[in-house]
Amino acid sequence: MPINIPDDLPASDVLKNENIFVMNQTRATTQEIRPLQICVVNIMPTKVVTETQLLRMLSNTPLQLEVDWIRMESHDAKNVSKEHLMAFYHTFNEIKHKNYDGLIVTGAPVELLDFEEVDYWDELKEIFEWANDHVFSSFFICWGAQAALHYYYGMEKLTLDRKLTGVYLHHTNTKKMKRKILRGFDYQFYAPHSRNTTVDASEIAKVPTLDILASSDATGPYLIAEQDGSRFFVTGHPEYDPDTLDREYQRDLALPDVEEELPKNYYLNDDPTQEVQVKWRSHAYLLFANWLNYYVYQLTPYDLNEIKKRK
Repeated sequence: MPINIPDDLPASDVLKNENIFVMNQTRATTQEIRPLQICVVNIMPTKVVTETQLLRMLSNTPLQLEVDWIRMESHDAKNVSKEHLMAFYHTFNEIKHKNYDGLIVTGAPVELLDFEEVDYWDELKEIFEWANDHVFSSFFICWGAQAALHYYYGMEKLTLDRKLTGVYLHHTNTKKMKRKILRGFDYQFYAPHSRNTTVDASEIAKVPTLDILASSDATGPYLIAEQDGSRFFVTGHPEYDPDTLDREYQRDLALPDVEEELPKNYYLNDDPTQEVQVKWRSHAYLLFANWLNYYVYQLTPYDLNEIKKRK
């Protein structure tokens, strides 16, 4: 999918160097098709890195895509310049009058806080409620998935004894293989995780409209979905770059009061002096492509004003 983004967005040069089709705004406006409208609530601290990761994942389908980046107005982002936020981000109040084909809410390193202790929780709740009748399909990642499950269904996250970090083998739910989000998936696939909390499969099972589509013995539920395709919850980080877990591990090693956890199944022979084993990229591209194609592009109304409240 050619992505229509500003030429001066930092991700632009990176993606062009990877031969990913990035379309400038002038060319995009001359094509007589409606681009998919995607809203990304980026609550990761490393915003520029996350922008590039997500745009790379979203690039692998055939239509135009326009992205509005949303920041939390109630939170002071410390790891990105105010100039970058002013140039490329909107506040929720600036876009809440609009409708979108798709919404993505990223993870955030706030898992060990109660949801209500997160300084932007009230603002994020507004976004979750707004999405009910302004977004056709939503895609929640890691803590974003836990937060959405809590808001929409009252599920609590559970704190793990040790940080879950590494690349884990997952399996699809063979009873749900007809779901289009799983189209092209192998029965087994790998995905990265980096979190201190989890969700309980038994709690998910109590919601009749939710399905667990993929899981792991080591990580628990991985891909959870509403049966009508309106919401997808991914408990890991399929968008991660090959070196992301390594950078997190090296960061934690440098912190005096943090007990670092070696990412499992990530380095060759589980030895951090050896190379990273990249096993998850094809699955990640397929996951995002299936969501965009089957649940956003093929189902969303051409006129976004026709989006109806779905939940």
